[in-house]
Amino acid sequence: MSDAGPDQVADAVCSRAGCRATASWRIDWRNPRIHSEDRRKTWVACDEHVGYLREFLAARDFPVTVAPLTSTEAAR
Repeated sequence: MSDAGPDQVADAVCSRAGCRATASWRIDWRNPRIHSEDRRKTWVACDEHVGYLREFLAARDFPVTVAPLTSTEAAR
C-alpha cells in the first residue's frame, strides 16, 4: 500500500474473502517463520472484519498492528 495515493485509499476494499465493503483499517503483519524483521505485509479491513482478520493473524502468533487507514499513511 505504500504506493497508494489518496484516491486508492478511498477505494480500498476489505481483505476479508467475499467482502466488498470500503476498508477503514490497516492491518500490518508478518510471518516470522518466513519473513525477515523488516518485511511486513498489509491487509485492509472494514469495521465489521477488522477484529476477525486481526484475530486470524494473532492466532498464528504473527506480529500484528492495527491502525486507521488514512490517506496520509498511504501517501508515504
